[in-house]
Amino acid sequence: MEKGSPLRQFIAGVTVNIASIMVGTSLGWTSPSGPKLASTDTSPLETIPTTSESSWIGSLVAMGALIAPFAAAPLAEKFGRKMTLLGSSALFIVSWVLMLTAATVVQVLVGRFIQGLGVGFVMTVQTMYIGEIASNQYRGALGSLMQLCIVIGILYVYCVGPYVSFAGLQWACLAIPIVFDVTFFFMPETPAFYIAKGDKERAIESLSYLRGKTVEGVQEEMQEITTTVEESLKNRGTLVDLLRNRGNVKALIICCGLITFQQLSGINVILFYSQNIFASTGTTMDSAVSTILVGVVQVLASGACPLIVDRLGRKPILLSSAGGMCVSLAAMGTYFYLKYTNSPSLGSLGWLPILSLIFFVTMYCVGFGPLPWAVLGEMFPANVKSVASSIVASTCWVFGFLILQFFADMDAALGSHWSFWIFGILCAVAFVFTFTLLIETKGLSLQEIQDKLNSKS
Repeated sequence: MEKGSPLRQFIAGVTVNIASIMVGTSLGWTSPSGPKLASTDTSPLETIPTTSESSWIGSLVAMGALIAPFAAAPLAEKFGRKMTLLGSSALFIVSWVLMLTAATVVQVLVGRFIQGLGVGFVMTVQTMYIGEIASNQYRGALGSLMQLCIVIGILYVYCVGPYVSFAGLQWACLAIPIVFDVTFFFMPETPAFYIAKGDKERAIESLSYLRGKTVEGVQEEMQEITTTVEESLKNRGTLVDLLRNRGNVKALIICCGLITFQQLSGINVILFYSQNIFASTGTTMDSAVSTILVGVVQVLASGACPLIVDRLGRKPILLSSAGGMCVSLAAMGTYFYLKYTNSPSLGSLGWLPILSLIFFVTMYCVGFGPLPWAVLGEMFPANVKSVASSIVASTCWVFGFLILQFFADMDAALGSHWSFWIFGILCAVAFVFTFTLLIETKGLSLQEIQDKLNSKS
């Protein structure tokens, strides 16, 4: 049997994840930009955003990302995963140009909404691309690269944003989609897409390139992919087809549940408003430095996930992630409760906020950050994958939008301590959900996963 090399599929996987860096810059943007827009000395806007407008600036990305999958998935089926991802960069370019030239809050809001559309396109189609180019052995590692690259994008704006002007940050963000287009243009389309279009010759060329093998060396895998895709496409998948099959319904419950709990952990509140959160703790460490430190930890933790996911499996890592986040959020809520009650013991706990958030992002980035998307890429047959991806991605951003839009109101009404405690309780529920419903997919082929989902045992 021809050995081949995983190098090219990793090159393609890393290159497509430059799009995830674009997503990260959009998600982390509000942390350094919010204070600049709120100050008359640094804001380019004619008026300072109100509290309500600031909430919309944060949450409109989630609204755009909610809508985008319903256009992204059909475009990926018609024009291919590669071309749809290349096209998504135009949305980011337009949004950064709007930010660069913004003089009104309305223009910033429009730019943020367009960024959200780009985020939705990338997070819908990229999981399809990775799931279809990766071999069984490396699918988990490649799928978890998305989270690593998202947090690299977040760290990028955390490091650059506090130390340059508002316009300088927009120029720095604008460079990322340009780099993505230039590099990803040379990557292959997925073999599964070519098979779905009846172009087996180009499918073999793509698979041969990705596996580092001759055409003869990929025939067995090519036959397996062809069988899986052709059987799935005998009846073009619709929402009815998705819900008609027992295995698909089970997969949809698992994926929507994981994505929902990912958002209910409160991660976007922490990513979007980390500078403000650290400033509100009253600790002596500079809030920008604390935010950068959390960003560095995110990158290191996300880098560890691809190294362990195919060794330990998805389920044990997700269970550890949910438990760890629950503990750290409980500690953060306790700190804010002591601050709320003016407890004399608060002075000796100045280290607790930074330590709690570092532990939180570590546990998030090794588990509930990357793995729900990796699981999504391998759970559904080809004929309903685009429909399922749209539903799951939209579920993600429905909850993302609601939390970002109403967090400020919840925080004001209940206090920061209850906000963090509620997120912690939801992480405990996520642990129970994962333990009860998630099936382990480590080392299984896509067909074996389908067999397991449809099994009555």
